[in-house]
Amino acid sequence: MAIHAEAFGVFAERHGLAPLTQADRAKLDGRRNSEIFPVLFGRDMTRDEWRKYEDEKEGLYRELSRGRLAPLPGLLGLLERLAAGEVKLALATSAPELNVAHTLRELDLERRFPTIVRGDQVAQGKPAPDVFIEAARRLALPAGECVVFEDAPMGIVAAQAAGMRVVALTTSFSEEHFRNLSVPPDWVCRDFEAILG
Repeated sequence: MAIHAEAFGVFAERHGLAPLTQADRAKLDGRRNSEIFPVLFGRDMTRDEWRKYEDEKEGLYRELSRGRLAPLPGLLGLLERLAAGEVKLALATSAPELNVAHTLRELDLERRFPTIVRGDQVAQGKPAPDVFIEAARRLALPAGECVVFEDAPMGIVAAQAAGMRVVALTTSFSEEHFRNLSVPPDWVCRDFEAILG
């Protein structure tokens, strides 16, 4: 998310927008671009308008992130453990298709997530639970048996609305921020090593 924030900073400067504050990010991180850009510009937008801005901003993200992405500590170990236990995995994200492919390729995780559900494939984006409910459906699992790892407040709200347990990762927001949500996540940790411990 730090690189997304960097890309938004460049985008905001180009378009004369105010920089995103942490409070702005708490409301916007995890949402779909179709919902983010109208908020940033303070007006309704046609699909063509927000898609043009999406192409620009997400192109910046892919450019800025090339060669700079690394898995969080413990992620690869956790994925190995889950694979050994034949635990089903899905990626449920608001990221657009090009970003998903780019990020998984940069992290060499393309084969790790056979099930991917994007926000643009469901009726409503986060904080609605649709993307998580669809991921559970594709995995043929009851929502209550799923655990979601999230770094955005809107994603935590969405996962809770889906009836799933939630682990909040403090990569973008502090533990205090997550603990102060109206319904705190089940667990808060800095990375995946804490889960393996």
